Amino acid sequence: MINRIAGVFARRGYNIESLAVGLNKDKALFTIVVSGTERVLKQVIEQLQKLVNVLKVEDISKEPQVERELMLIKINADPKHRAEVMWLVDIFRAKIVDISDHSVTMEVTGDPGKMVAVQRNLSKFGIREIARTGKIALRREKMGESAPFWRFSAASYPDLEQARPVDTVSRTVKETRIGESDTSAGGDVYPVESADDTSINQVLDAHWGMLNDEDTSGLRSHTLSMVVNDSPGVLNLVTGVFARRGYNIQSLAVGHAEVEGQSRITTVVPGTDESINKLVQQLYKLVDLHEVRDLTHLPFAERELMLIKIAVNAAARRNVLDIASIFRAKAVDVSDHTITLEVKVYMINMLMAVIN
Repeated sequence: MINRIAGVFARRGYNIESLAVGLNKDKALFTIVVSGTERVLKQVIEQLQKLVNVLKVEDISKEPQVERELMLIKINADPKHRAEVMWLVDIFRAKIVDISDHSVTMEVTGDPGKMVAVQRNLSKFGIREIARTGKIALRREKMGESAPFWRFSAASYPDLEQARPVDTVSRTVKETRIGESDTSAGGDVYPVESADDTSINQVLDAHWGMLNDEDTSGLRSHTLSMVVNDSPGVLNLVTGVFARRGYNIQSLAVGHAEVEGQSRITTVVPGTDESINKLVQQLYKLVDLHEVRDLTHLPFAERELMLIKIAVNAAARRNVLDIASIFRAKAVDVSDHTITLEVKVYMINMLMAVIN
């Protein structure tokens, strides 16, 4: 699916500035940043909507939105510069995730403008590597009864039921229980299946793919890091290698690398060690690819960033914020009927389980 979407942009000569893909059970959400005129981008959206498995395409560039980007950046840090580096870490509210004798790796979260400022200030130490998710964004919610989640949040908690007809409440509760959203409840949040539904494989589970003594297949999630030329069509070429060999990409993040004119692609793919080695050999045949590494069996720092929008009303808001504080999540947008949280690191799956 990633290859088909990237192909739409490649055939029209568009260079994707950043792309982030995350799976939500049986659906995937793509956040793509691309430059172009309104007329041509409208044509691209029409072409994307023709793809069979594309459910919805929206251009939210002109709407109020919450946007974040996660960047891992490794810099040279000799002992004589360590104090200044720590000072900059505090200034940008970054976090040290790995440290050695001559390098420091930190994570930084913020809008794209903050990422530029971080790189500019850290460049004097010498940047070794950069891995970034690319921009992810969710639309800010409307206020009042016209908000998409007004009925959903009101049905979930009883304090708003008196302001609505009884038959409307019962119908909405019934729809919520069977996992169907109201026809007016479009947006970025899907109803979550019941907790006792075990038929769906949690492909983004932090423990998925971990080998144990009873597992003889050797199948696990592999993290691949690739450095490619930052030019139109390159992402389509890379994803084409995966598609032709039947690999289902679990997650993919594209952003500018440490060298100007290059981008780093970080992707997670299930497979055995042998099959992934063959895949790496095929990737090296691409002209625009400079480097590809399988980090699975190496010591490495990994982070994941998620924006999650939760339908709540005033009565439940305090409970949601208490849960968020436990998992060090941050509220980045609050409306009458929703809260948007920013959560990162390895606690995403635990937070989702508690909120559900």
